Amino acid sequence: MRLLFLLLTLFLPASAIAAAPDLTLRDFNGAERHVSEFIGNGKWTVVAIWEHDCPICNAEIQTMEFFHLDHKDKDAIVLGVSIDGWKKRDLARDFVERHDLSFPNLLIEMKIEELMKFGGGMFYGTPTFFIYNPEGKIVARQIGPLPIDALENFIAGGGS
Repeated sequence: MRLLFLLLTLFLPASAIAAAPDLTLRDFNGAERHVSEFIGNGKWTVVAIWEHDCPICNAEIQTMEFFHLDHKDKDAIVLGVSIDGWKKRDLARDFVERHDLSFPNLLIEMKIEELMKFGGGMFYGTPTFFIYNPEGKIVARQIGPLPIDALENFIAGGGS
């Protein structure tokens, strides 16, 4: 029953489906990167919003790394986005290194209006996951832990 609830809360209503966000963020070296570079390139994209001191993020981010390694050469990638912002980039960089993350990670300032550009409604906290289909449209959002088996079943089912 709990898994069914998780799956039902994962999917967005059809009216919420929108194109990839038009956001310019910074990488850890200060270079500007467009989020659209990572979304809609013929692969599913999971955007993982995290914060260096979020206990759930610290406990769950490694599953995103495993997912990324299993799928990056086939059908899906992960993009990490830290809400730590530029001033706390060293703490965010430590998080990436501590968890040995190979997927790209960018920094965003903690501004609700910017975070809402990822789609799916109000931003409530970390971790939050946004799932975009291979065409670059948001099709799901999960607030809190994202079970990898649910994610893999969702993608294998074509987003339904």
